[in-house]
Amino acid sequence: MKLVRIGNDPILRPIPEHEWEQAAVFNPAVIYDNNKYHMIYRATNIGGHDRYGNYMNSFGYATSEDLLHWQRLDQPVMHNNVPQELRGPEDPRIVKINDQYYMIYVGFSGRFTGDFRISLAISHDLIHWERSGFLLDEENKDATLFPEKINGEFALLHRRMPDIWLCTSKDLHHFQEHTIIMKTIPDSWEEEKIGAAGPPVRHPDGWLLFYHAVDNEQVYRLGVALLDANNPGKVLARHRYPILEPELKWEREGFVANVVFSCATVERDDRYVIIYGAADTVIGAAYILKKDIVFDPEDWCK
Repeated sequence: MKLVRIGNDPILRPIPEHEWEQAAVFNPAVIYDNNKYHMIYRATNIGGHDRYGNYMNSFGYATSEDLLHWQRLDQPVMHNNVPQELRGPEDPRIVKINDQYYMIYVGFSGRFTGDFRISLAISHDLIHWERSGFLLDEENKDATLFPEKINGEFALLHRRMPDIWLCTSKDLHHFQEHTIIMKTIPDSWEEEKIGAAGPPVRHPDGWLLFYHAVDNEQVYRLGVALLDANNPGKVLARHRYPILEPELKWEREGFVANVVFSCATVERDDRYVIIYGAADTVIGAAYILKKDIVFDPEDWCK
């Protein structure tokens, strides 16, 4: 069971003429609404890794009807204008609940080791965002909300290294019942750390969670698991093998080599679409048909 790439080229690249996105665009949030895809993407001016210098993050905005042709704003929709984001926002994930868009992202300041926090911003139009501060006052940089309330509460997946955790909240201010739901697997492609990719999506048998995993050589791959519909802390099945791994040149070579990292899962017609950052430099897209999600016991484990 593998994702199928939408072509052999990235769907979004940096624009050298725009200083804020001249080096890299990657790790976008994507939501399908009003008959088009809306993307909030992370952009950097000199590459998204400290070894390239004191880079700055911003969020850009783009729309598309087909995932291949994108209309982009010339200016970012969010940049480094609050203390917890002195180096800018990172790695957004978006859900729409009722009429509001909720964006979970990483506020990165870089004042000391571990100076990054899971943060929240809310919007009615995907362009103008109101920050709500950080959700978890801890060193944490991988989180997503479920796209609907479960048992009347917001549900948040996050990572306390190296595993995937679940917690709940009635008001998005106080979180409780932090529980590990998925652990790394020794001597495997998901040995070093794992984390949620985009928001979970509905499946007839529960919630599909696409996630990233890192091995001991720092290769990032994507996997998939099935969570219980009413109790997402219960993992019903977990695919034994990666469904996407760095293979194309632009996935293997870039500011951070051998990385496919997704913050976006979109359910669309007969398929699930995964939009991902490649080598922390460009953006790609892939999909899997719903009919191809087959729970063969030989390929899945709990």
